[in-house]
Amino acid sequence: MAITIVIADDHDLVHDGLGQMFAEMNVTVMGVAKNGNEAVALVSELLPDLCLLDVKMPTCGGLEALVQIREKHPDIPVIMMSAFNNPTYIAKACLLGAFDYLSKGASRAEILSVLSRAYQKQDRPESSLLLKYQRLMSRRKDKNAMGFNLTNREVQVLRHLGLGLSNHEISTSLSISIETVKEHVQNILRKTDGSDRTQVAVWAVRKRLI
Repeated sequence: MAITIVIADDHDLVHDGLGQMFAEMNVTVMGVAKNGNEAVALVSELLPDLCLLDVKMPTCGGLEALVQIREKHPDIPVIMMSAFNNPTYIAKACLLGAFDYLSKGASRAEILSVLSRAYQKQDRPESSLLLKYQRLMSRRKDKNAMGFNLTNREVQVLRHLGLGLSNHEISTSLSISIETVKEHVQNILRKTDGSDRTQVAVWAVRKRLI
């Protein structure tokens, strides 16, 4: 199995280290980008099997590049990588169609497993962060919120708020209109006596809904 890949990371130490590791794993690095714009251009030019994007990069970040690559090349799996397992980043990556989300502290075996699964069009591993958040975002019931008479859908919207997603992103994730999302948010604010979405988002985290 010989996999070709484009890497996007603005730190030389990171992509040099990944390049050395991939050389030992029968993974060929076709190109290296320092920002999202370069990554999109390289993917379009080289058409690799996979693309590995750092979340935080100057000029154009990994999530912005993810949107463009998925639009132009939906058959090329994109794997996000970050030094920070930020719940909002992971939730957005899930929503935007990333194959998986790797920590920069992931082991060689974990990285190889994700690359192999993406290349072979297999399901994400059970240890996948993205799979965890995908399941979390689809859950509707939660006993920690039931004391506030929230409906199952309101619990689901509340969880998305806790993940830091916008009304538009919640609308896309749940396949409901933005107007419906706004109605649910207002109901949540009223039932939890919250003053704004930031307050109820913090409340959701404290209630361990995330």
